[in-house]
Amino acid sequence: MEVTVQEAKTHLSRLLRRVEAGESVLIRRGSEPVAILVRAPATPGRRRIWGDLTGAIGPEFDDLPDDFEPHP
Repeated sequence: MEVTVQEAKTHLSRLLRRVEAGESVLIRRGSEPVAILVRAPATPGRRRIWGDLTGAIGPEFDDLPDDFEPHP
């Protein structure tokens, strides 16, 4: 797919949906090709999720001190 710079500015969200679906978009200024919009490569590693504490709390978290006395 080819679009002008003005079309790319006006319809960026629509173009991004097409790129996410696997298309590439050639952006022209007049008849001169300027850029190609393609999907970014996936980032390596595990995606962190807000609130995900996996690995943040050590195994000793629930250990009580030796001098702990529960309230009656």
